[in-house]
Parts: sequence; C-alpha cells; structure tokens
Amino acid sequence: MNIKDAVVLVTGANRGLGHEFVKALQAGGAKKIYAAARDPASITVPGVHPLRLDVTNADDIAAAAKACPDLTLLINNAGIASGGTLLSPKAADVARKELETNFFGPLALTQAFAPTLKANGGGGIINVLSVVSWVSMPGSGTYCASKSAAWSLTNGLRSELKGQNTQVLAVHVGMMLTDMTKGMEGPKIQPEEAVRLTLEALERGDDEVLCDEVTRRVKQGLGAPRGVYLGAPRG
Repeated sequence: MNIKDAVVLVTGANRGLGHEFVKALQAGGAKKIYAAARDPASITVPGVHPLRLDVTNADDIAAAAKACPDLTLLINNAGIASGGTLLSPKAADVARKELETNFFGPLALTQAFAPTLKANGGGGIINVLSVVSWVSMPGSGTYCASKSAAWSLTNGLRSELKGQNTQVLAVHVGMMLTDMTKGMEGPKIQPEEAVRLTLEALERGDDEVLCDEVTRRVKQGLGAPRGVYLGAPRG
C-alpha cells in the first residue's frame, strides 16, 4: 500500500521509534495521522491528531476504534521490555505484563480495526517485532518470549486477513538508539533508518522487513545445521 494519502494510527507515538514513524509518515504525504500514547499531551509533533490509548485497556481501544473510522494503516509499535529472566521469582508477573502490551495489545487492536480496514479497502498493519522473536537473549527471556509470541501472532493475522486484502508487515530489528536500549552494549541503528526500511517494504507489498545486519545474520542462521536459536554448543 502507499503512504501518500494514507490514514494512519501509530501506537506509542510519543517517543523513540513511534515518534520517528510519525515524522516519516508526514514527510511521505499521509493524509491523517492519529498519534497515540497513554498521555496524549506527550505528543509533540504538530499537525497530527493526538489520541489517548493504553494498548492494554479495552475501553481505550474501543474508543480509538470509534474515533478512527477512516483508518487505512495500523502501526502496532507500542512495546515494553522489563528485563526479566525466566527463573526469576517474579518471572511470571513480568512475563504477563510484557505479553499484555507486546502480544495482547496488537491482537486487541487488530481485532478492533480489522472491520474498519476492510471497509476502507483493506489497507495494512505493521507489527514492530524484534530479532529476539527468533532467539532468546540472556537477561531478557520474558521479553524474548513476548516477541516470539507476537511474531506467531503476526503470521496468523496475515493468513486470516488475506481474504480482506489487508497487508500485514512484520518488522524485525535489533537494537536501536532509543530510550529502551540505554545502557545496553552492542551495535545500534538509528530509528529513522528502521522506519525508512519499514515504509519502503510496506510500499513494495512485502510481508517482512529485516532492518539491520544483526537481524539478517540471525534470520540466516535459523536454518543452520545447529540453528542459531539453540545457542552455542555446550562443552
């Protein structure tokens, strides 16, 4: 689908990647941008429609669906990472919190907006995932599990929405220079670059975009004799 003249809802639009999506959509000629955040006063980009939206709140989601009857593109960008390990005493609580935002949020929003997208010609959905959809990293096992679930969700939604001509694009990316990765070591790309690659992939009609070299190497390693998701050999 085309960005020009699209009507777009971006979740988590007040900072980081979401903020960059909003700016790029404006530059690309989107007709209208609903910029969503828990606190709409935190939306600082002029010329957009701030929208109160906690993606874990059913009432907020219902209100958003009512407020955006002209939507043609949903960008599920909002996400959280709590840094929970799987054997921590609080692992189950942390995992539930991350899944509420990273998995159940996009599911609920897609359910709410699928009829709108269908009525407006099909449109598209972008789900912001991660390289850790495929591998589990030390110190963030619960977050990795939530993103793996979101990847499976994305693939299922693509199949179920195909009949109404809704494009579903999965965005896989490693670390970006955002608040979420402060203090983390390793190569990081600019969020502007991830947005550029994502919107180009959307306009090509792609199903998936790999935004950085780390992600591309991990994807390639999934089919290795010892898949990269198994980690280094023991011993």
